[in-house]
Amino acid sequence: MEKKLILRGVLAGAVGGLLAFVFARIFAEPKIQAAIDYESARDAAQSALDKALGLPVESEGAEIFSRTVQANVGIGVALILFGMAMGALFAVTYAFCLGRVGNLRPRSLALLVAAFCFLGLYGVPFVRYPANPPSIGHPDTIQQRGNFYLLMVLASIVFLVLAVMLGQRLKPRFGNWNATLLAAGAFVVAIGIVMVLLPDFGHLAYNKENYGLHDTETPLPLKDANGQIVFPGFDADLLWDFRLYSVGAQLLMWAAIGLVFAPMAERLLAPARPATPEQTAVSV
Repeated sequence: MEKKLILRGVLAGAVGGLLAFVFARIFAEPKIQAAIDYESARDAAQSALDKALGLPVESEGAEIFSRTVQANVGIGVALILFGMAMGALFAVTYAFCLGRVGNLRPRSLALLVAAFCFLGLYGVPFVRYPANPPSIGHPDTIQQRGNFYLLMVLASIVFLVLAVMLGQRLKPRFGNWNATLLAAGAFVVAIGIVMVLLPDFGHLAYNKENYGLHDTETPLPLKDANGQIVFPGFDADLLWDFRLYSVGAQLLMWAAIGLVFAPMAERLLAPARPATPEQTAVSV
């Protein structure tokens, strides 16, 4: 049974990844290209400043894959494979929840698990560490940023699981509605504490030493030796649009996984209905 569920989850994940790719290709990819163009122009301006000051200028490395390949084949294959992996994880979570979270129909459980996965793996971590396009983030802090983001994801999943368990335990005493509100409140408090304790990326040691204290690593205006702005900071509208489309792609993928998996799980798990006397007479 578990293998059949996982196979259906992988199929639903492939559909979700494909839809996310179509969405990202239409809406997010132009923003990514704009961010790359900004990064290239800013690097050129920085090189010109360094050259004027007599500082060594680093040469750019050759691209392994062209932007055309990256924007089409690369992102397409990556999102479909990512969707399949998430679909398998979704199916494992679904199989674990069967019979443990109340008497829910297979279809309803699929939609709830999809919402749980979206919140735990992306939605809640996004609140603390939102997605960023290229040109935001310093290479020297990649490992630290990755570790803190994974910690945020882990905390989100653990506290969501504990909130579900708490809600189930409180249900006999307070009823479904009140138990759900109490569990949700406990989750918000717990994850809020974690968010407060985790540092802003602009406060990492490398950034404090080289750029001072800032909330994020979003590039500020580039200035010359006289303090004159020679290149603008990163466009706030571009950053907002990219993050909005990033949420949209993830939401679309997880919604597709839940909606595609739900009827397949219903057919697999729902018991066959006994034939009515009229149906029996007709067959005879």
